[in-house]
Amino acid sequence: MKLLIDFFPIALFFAAFKLWGIYPATAVAIVATVVQIAYLRWKLGKVEPMQWVSLGVIVLFGGATLLAQNESFIKWKPSVLYWLMGGVLFVGQVVLRKNFIQKLMGAQLQLPEHVWRTLNWAWIGFFSAMGALNLWVAYQFDTDTWVNFKMFGGLGLMLLFVLGQAAYMSRYLQEPAAQEQVRKP
Repeated sequence: MKLLIDFFPIALFFAAFKLWGIYPATAVAIVATVVQIAYLRWKLGKVEPMQWVSLGVIVLFGGATLLAQNESFIKWKPSVLYWLMGGVLFVGQVVLRKNFIQKLMGAQLQLPEHVWRTLNWAWIGFFSAMGALNLWVAYQFDTDTWVNFKMFGGLGLMLLFVLGQAAYMSRYLQEPAAQEQVRKP
């Protein structure tokens, strides 16, 4: 269900773009994200920090797109969001000496420390590359191609990356019984 809620603004942006163009789609994305945050706040009583950041970025870049009537701003939005996420993971790892991927998933998975570190660096690299790829597509192709990439290419690459992460992690996962034996003296 959470995946559908997170996908909601992107899907509406895509549909609105196909029906009416980039500027109405941008307005739809802003409204959909506000509705998404309001729903999460009402249903769960809280909103994750990254969702607040996403709201701020869409309002800022979407608003600039609408005010300036310049689609370049909305094309920068995914890159900025990717780089913010990668930057948070980087600062956490290098400056704070905290692995935010481990903090996010550590309650569900028991993995060796070096695996968590590798996963964290992989996500940093992925977010960095996706930010650059988004801008390359945005400025090398027309807006229709960029929107299709945002909808299908970006999500497809994310799915492939997550599947690769799962395959990597599976080599280090222990069965619950084996985990219990490791904990006993």
